[in-house]
Amino acid sequence: MNHVPRKRFGQHFLHDPNVIERIAAAIAPQPDDTLVEIGPGEGALTAALLARIPRMHAVELDRDLVPRLRARFGDALEVHQADALRFDFAALAPPEGLRVAGNLPYNISTPLIFHLLDNAAQIRDMTFLLQLEVVERLAAEPGGKQYGRLSVMVQYRCRAESLFRVGPGAFTPPPKVDSAVVRLQPHAVLPHPAKDEALFARIVAQAFAQRRKTLGRALRGMLDASRIAAAGIDPVRRAETLSVAEFVALADAAAGAVG
Repeated sequence: MNHVPRKRFGQHFLHDPNVIERIAAAIAPQPDDTLVEIGPGEGALTAALLARIPRMHAVELDRDLVPRLRARFGDALEVHQADALRFDFAALAPPEGLRVAGNLPYNISTPLIFHLLDNAAQIRDMTFLLQLEVVERLAAEPGGKQYGRLSVMVQYRCRAESLFRVGPGAFTPPPKVDSAVVRLQPHAVLPHPAKDEALFARIVAQAFAQRRKTLGRALRGMLDASRIAAAGIDPVRRAETLSVAEFVALADAAAGAVG
């Protein structure tokens, strides 16, 4: 008996063998890798990955799917029945780093990525099938309408690369939007480390909360126009035009003001 996808879990199961194979090839797991798949569902991608490696992990929230996955894959798949938003991924990471993959539920993709970024030092790379709009935001460059808080916070820690698009017909049930595969590769050394990362996150959040305003107005209460200018940034610019390095410069200026 097939599992009925549950709307509350955001389940859209992959069934197109060509797409599944293409995603597995993009992940390209090696026998010695420690790989964890988030939300394996019925195991379509899992099977393609286990055709390449002898063993892997999976994190699955749906209690009905867990015994089916264990019965299908046996000892080759260690299934963790858990909420990925609260799962301790770092606990699985070997010294060389954890590899993470999955067809992520649309309704939790952004908070899940932020949760994984908290463990970025233990992660080698992440390859996800996501809503196309989210992938465009992850990989966006400054100046475009897709560039925002998610772009900056992810690109601060990772190199983001959009790989290819996937149409709704590859899923059961088909979603109402297109999807895409993205690779996130955490930087071994941060190219632009902020003095105070919590302050950096607040600066980015406040700047994009009022993205149509100039920085001088949007950051009022955190940085005045003179300090923005002293950081080498014109205070009449808007958040969407700033690079990650420029946001770090603003945060470091704010850190100096606080100090």
